[in-house]
Amino acid sequence: MAEFYRKKKKVCMMCTGKTVNYKEPEILKKYMNEKGKILPRRVTGNCARHQRVIAKEIKKARAIALLPYTR
Repeated sequence: MAEFYRKKKKVCMMCTGKTVNYKEPEILKKYMNEKGKILPRRVTGNCARHQRVIAKEIKKARAIALLPYTR
């Protein structure tokens, strides 16, 4: 008989008051994997609204070469 454990739901960091800016690549790297891809919501725990904001900020940082497109 398998026991199932429910994982604790992750809380959106931006809903708690943190901000994300394209000028801070160290913070944006938390939302990317080692290959440079944007992590999905189910991994990061962001809400849908803030996931879109994070994706837009990562794309801005990539465009001005603060973050790589791939590694």
